[in-house]
Amino acid sequence: MSQPEAGYTDPVLDGLVARPFRIDRPAVQSAPFVFASPHSGRLYPLGFLASSRLGALSLRRSEDAYVDELFGAAAELGAPLIAAEFPRVYIDANRAASELDGQMFDPALSGEAASARVAAGIGVIPRIVRDGAEIYRGKLSPAEAEARITRLYRPYHAALAKLVEETYARFGAAVVVDCHSMPSGPSVPSIVFGDCHGTSAALSLLRQAERAFEEAGFSIARNTPYAGGFTTHHYARRETGIHALQIEVNRGLYLDEDQVERSAHFAEMRGRLTAALARLMAFDTGVLRPPRPLAAE
Repeated sequence: MSQPEAGYTDPVLDGLVARPFRIDRPAVQSAPFVFASPHSGRLYPLGFLASSRLGALSLRRSEDAYVDELFGAAAELGAPLIAAEFPRVYIDANRAASELDGQMFDPALSGEAASARVAAGIGVIPRIVRDGAEIYRGKLSPAEAEARITRLYRPYHAALAKLVEETYARFGAAVVVDCHSMPSGPSVPSIVFGDCHGTSAALSLLRQAERAFEEAGFSIARNTPYAGGFTTHHYARRETGIHALQIEVNRGLYLDEDQVERSAHFAEMRGRLTAALARLMAFDTGVLRPPRPLAAE
């Protein structure tokens, strides 16, 4: 595609700025869980498509496609779910806002956060897609980075933070469940749980999740190869009663990965996942509340 002409307006981008995310809420929140899907957005700004050297399907293969729908029963089970509407290759809500590759921009940015993810090309504004192909035809402007972060990234995180705050105020504890999918492969389990190697969630909560998913027939792994990203690190405050757990779902169980379409097993998979979530959410989260200080005599 060619670059858009001067005066061009982008209705897709305008729609995203008006609504960068959606929140599915229960009529009454009955469980101290908040579900987040930062990578299932599938609305691609037209200007972005024009600036990319890749076709739409190549870009879409980096999505956690339809994960928002897989976990869509969260509201029926009594917990809110927030889902980014923007795609992760446009701006990645599971990265720190500072994780920018300065060399992607003209003039180059200085003071960006060095990290393994930035070096690999998958910072907050990714340079590559899942298979390693370069996304852009040329350099981006620093103003473009600021616009994406200000107009899409920050509103998503402000809304997620508010959901966590409301949940904590209501229940005295909160569990953030960050929902993702992973490419299939010969040795890839059904589910990988990430608790940042024991730092973002209580072990009792993690074990409840593992039992719940095993009872639903899933094979599971812990922290390998996905231990948790920005969301789990950023929102977990175990000392105050806020815990975070990342869940990665094997795409081969529900998705035609080449065409990025729901497979014939999608409905069955959603049902099994819903059953597992119901068992997980039956966990007595009272044990996650921090102990109250003893009253002075």
